[in-house]
Amino acid sequence: MDLANVPTVALRVFREVAERGTLTSAAAAMGYTQSAVSRQIAGLERAAQAPLLERRHDGVRVTAAGQVMLRHAAIVLDQIDAAERELAGMPAEAGSVRLGWYISAGAVLVPGALAALRRAYPAITVSTREGTTPVLVRALRAGSLDLAVLGSVPPFRPPDDESPPLKLRTLAERSLRVAVPVTDPLARNDSVDVTELRGRRWIGSPSTRDEKLMGAWPGLDERPEIAHTARDWLAKLNLVAAGCGVTTVPAMFASAVPPGVKVLTVRGGPSEKRRTVLARAPGPLPEAVARVAEALQAAAAQPHPMVP
Repeated sequence: MDLANVPTVALRVFREVAERGTLTSAAAAMGYTQSAVSRQIAGLERAAQAPLLERRHDGVRVTAAGQVMLRHAAIVLDQIDAAERELAGMPAEAGSVRLGWYISAGAVLVPGALAALRRAYPAITVSTREGTTPVLVRALRAGSLDLAVLGSVPPFRPPDDESPPLKLRTLAERSLRVAVPVTDPLARNDSVDVTELRGRRWIGSPSTRDEKLMGAWPGLDERPEIAHTARDWLAKLNLVAAGCGVTTVPAMFASAVPPGVKVLTVRGGPSEKRRTVLARAPGPLPEAVARVAEALQAAAAQPHPMVP
């Protein structure tokens, strides 16, 4: 085994592949060809004398040896980045935290937590990015995120089956809601029976490799008509306000809807709960990361309109 002479570029490529889930995505993100990425991974595996990735039809999965490599690669790369900052005369970032969040958490939860954090701990620097739950989980495993706010649906299984398991903390568990135009007859009340949602035109989110279509009520006893698809929540809600259809929203989103939209609870049918979970890799919790986690917990506990 000869890891002493492994170039840092190979470690960066490996971390990117582990996070992106495919060689193709990693190559595109780094501006490399796929063959160049493959050569870096092959060289790293030769140095480790072990397979670091399991090639599968839908991408790659990090092996047990690869998880060990990821943990140490994250430490090495973080130290190199810190050294580069110091040599460039930039301030140290001992209080920096990297936070990932799934799309609906960015409307209320994350901004509220960061605003409170700035008031209480102004020295802590937080960088954030949005992603699907599978992407954020891979980023935690790759060491490029410290915390991730994830969405979870029943039966609320762990976000992956890798070992060791991620540390999870439930921030909130609330019922799914439906957003309708204020001009819709349904908007006369604060709730709607699930049977009244039949035959509606829905505004959904496009399906991806990591994420299924969202936006239609999950408990419908018919195939929903998807009239529009948009990944951006504000676009979806503005389409609702324009009378183009209805969509589902998380409960904590109720305080962030634009004018022209009313959020309703749904009666009847199976209970559609949604859970917001804070995840991190196992291991010691740095103080700055703990403070961010506390701020997220406090923000999630804040009352929101129409939220029990």
